Amino acid sequence: MTDRRRFITTSAAASAAAIGSIWLPRPAVALDVDNPFRRDIGIQLYTLRDAIADDPGATLRRVAEIGYRQVESYGFPDCDPILAAADAAGLPVRSSHFNSDDLVSKDELDSFKPILDKANRIGLSHLVIPYISDNVRASLDDYRRICERCNRAAELAETAGITLAYHNHAFEFEPMGDAEGDTGSTRGYDIMVDQFDAAMKFEVDVFWVQVAGVDPISLMDKLDGRISQLHLKDLADDIAIPTYNGIALEAFKEIGNGVVAIESIMDKAARIGVDHCHVEQDHSPHPIDSVETSFQAIAAM
Repeated sequence: MTDRRRFITTSAAASAAAIGSIWLPRPAVALDVDNPFRRDIGIQLYTLRDAIADDPGATLRRVAEIGYRQVESYGFPDCDPILAAADAAGLPVRSSHFNSDDLVSKDELDSFKPILDKANRIGLSHLVIPYISDNVRASLDDYRRICERCNRAAELAETAGITLAYHNHAFEFEPMGDAEGDTGSTRGYDIMVDQFDAAMKFEVDVFWVQVAGVDPISLMDKLDGRISQLHLKDLADDIAIPTYNGIALEAFKEIGNGVVAIESIMDKAARIGVDHCHVEQDHSPHPIDSVETSFQAIAAM
């Protein structure tokens, strides 16, 4: 599986070179006391990957102590220590990112079927494509081929009672041009929105949406009924956007310490039928402290 860390550059120059600086409004909204995501907030465990590598049991126990009610795994199907630790900590695993390189790059689904079988066997309700390598998405035609493959996989997953979704970064929003003379305004994500079938859903990462200069609330409105899950994370207020292919590590902030309208996003998520919301912070000097800060921020909304 492609390592997502390869996408995120460590140089602040990536931000400084971004085109313009677009800041999106943060509408004020008080999160309803019965908002389902306040009561059942999840966490994408990639945030705690280093601690999990050292001691998955202790890490998942701490996640439960902080107050998270569910977890989204990564590296499926080769993540049995995570699954066992979550079970021991009493944390349901309803969703997982999985090794999807073959699915998005090959026409056959042979490698997806055992992944789907294991997901069904352990009771997952969601599988998520976490990333597509740059060599697979060099053109809009590449995105069209990816959509065809995802649609066939989503139909197979739906038959098994599992929802398949695609998790975005920022690169999908970069304007591209077709060889036939496209003006360059069409983006890979536009192709996905247009060509994903009803069974193929979106896991919207609101941080990366905003990094790409897109308003997350507007995108959620556009995708009403097509978003299965959200990733919630905050963006530092001094990052130039849009940028599409890398960002400084300092851009990743705990919820409440940045410019993303998390309250409004969670309110919108409840209104449009999103299944789950997961806190994530790709990089932090102190990941456990960061996910506790984010949890407390959501609890106080």
